[in-house]
Amino acid sequence: MTAQVSDPQGIPETTAKEDEKELGGPGPSRNKSWLVRHFSLLLRRDRQAQKASQLFSGLLALNVVFLGGAFICSMIFNNVAITLGDVWILLAVLKVLAFLWLLYHVAVTIRLPHSVQYRDPHAGPVWVQGSLVLFGSCTILLNVFRIGYVVSHIHCKSDVELVFPVIEILFISLQTYVLWSHSKDCVQVQMNLTRCGLMLTMATNLLLWVLAVTNDSMHREIEAELDALMEKLTGNETNTCLCLNTTICEVFQKGYLMLYPFSTEYSLICCAILYVMWKNVGRHLSPHLPGPHRPKFHLHGAIFGPLLGFLALVAGVCIFVLFQIQASGPSIGQQYFTLYYAFYVTVLPVMTLACLMGTIMHGLEEREMDTVKNPTRSLDVVLLMGAALGQIGISYFSIVAIVATDPQKQLNSLILAYSVLIIIQHIAQNLFIIEGLHRQPLWEGSIQSHHDSLEKEECPPGLRRGSMLELGQGLRRASLAYIHSYSHLNWKRRVLKEISIFLIICNITMWMMPAFGTHPEFENGLEKSFYGYRTWFTIVNFGLPLGVFYRMHSVGGLVEVYLGA
Repeated sequence: MTAQVSDPQGIPETTAKEDEKELGGPGPSRNKSWLVRHFSLLLRRDRQAQKASQLFSGLLALNVVFLGGAFICSMIFNNVAITLGDVWILLAVLKVLAFLWLLYHVAVTIRLPHSVQYRDPHAGPVWVQGSLVLFGSCTILLNVFRIGYVVSHIHCKSDVELVFPVIEILFISLQTYVLWSHSKDCVQVQMNLTRCGLMLTMATNLLLWVLAVTNDSMHREIEAELDALMEKLTGNETNTCLCLNTTICEVFQKGYLMLYPFSTEYSLICCAILYVMWKNVGRHLSPHLPGPHRPKFHLHGAIFGPLLGFLALVAGVCIFVLFQIQASGPSIGQQYFTLYYAFYVTVLPVMTLACLMGTIMHGLEEREMDTVKNPTRSLDVVLLMGAALGQIGISYFSIVAIVATDPQKQLNSLILAYSVLIIIQHIAQNLFIIEGLHRQPLWEGSIQSHHDSLEKEECPPGLRRGSMLELGQGLRRASLAYIHSYSHLNWKRRVLKEISIFLIICNITMWMMPAFGTHPEFENGLEKSFYGYRTWFTIVNFGLPLGVFYRMHSVGGLVEVYLGA
């Protein structure tokens, strides 16, 4: 055996000779090998630090959610020891802490040098940012109505109750601005603080959603006031806290009840955006090859899909208007419930067949699967599957209530058919959207295939390094030519476009009706009398915002499928 002799720098002589033999020189090989090992070590340490930071911030959010959940559950089961005011105080503290971090993030962190070197192009699409602003504005307006309601009852309300809506308005305003402006950022400085701040804000939004789902105190108070007002008109005395001005109070009450689902929807959207931002902290994106811009949304090649979708939209708007007119009165006639459920029983089977046909078209298309790691797309899939559970859960509870009571009545049969079709349609639509999201878009496939063909050509290294501009221009010309050659759609792509645009319009219709106050699941009285008011209120408030979020999220996924076709 021969012993290895080390040189003064601590590198074995035999290793140095091997480097010289393989890499062609004593000095450069040694320096190159040391740089590679040093870079690998730094990369490994960076990944370990990133995992530790993600673990710590995740545990922080988990503890905050458990603490808030314990307060809310204690309020539900023992509202004497833990009152709603105690829960509001805890959430007010969390909102103030999240507000201070958001202010610091905008004023300090983002302004540091090299704070945002990369931006995730898939994060924060236009439809998500639009929904964020829309639901955030409605939530602010909801709190304005809440303040007006408290002021109109100021003779029997505490002044402290005015503080909580004001804090929420400030928190929502700043949070909406930060998420709208910086949802694509991949922050590279103060990463530990940023991850903890994002998780704290996400936990606060999650607790706001849980409280909105389970808290029916405001609804019960409004109903009690209406009952007391009727008793007062009939001459009976009551000690209930009544409004000073009945007309103004009615405006506040109607506005609050109509905008209530928007607040839960807003919290869910914020949680989704904050999670993507948390995943993007410290993320390094690879530079993309120059290529054509993302194609714009237009109806080229789609005729029957927009026509059928427009008919469904017109019918849905008419039913929505009729239902809202009846809802403004003392009660809703049974014929309007029948009309509402008959519309769904007609449209849902057509949507299910369209989804199944689109899934078959995906299987017939010879297109590569997009396997590139993408946190936004992974979250889209999880949100589609998770949000579908809301409406599916309501449907299963309705099925049990109808089968256990009287399924032979006409309205009950329609509700039963509606519940079964909702479950089938959600499953079929999820299959179609998820399959389409994992297909590589044609414009990206054209760039990648042309780049691979260029790499196979014989080209001297010096010439290859010196002609990057020509390479980029060649890629752009080739991709534009590729898209031009496919300007005339084949029948499979045409069918996919027709199906996608039809489903987009139908999902917009089914998003609009519950989002703007049409809630027959709660107002028909069948499930409410079977499960009890409080239980059914919790079930509907848990599932209905998820159902609205699912329809909105499905529209975004279907737009991606449409553009990818």
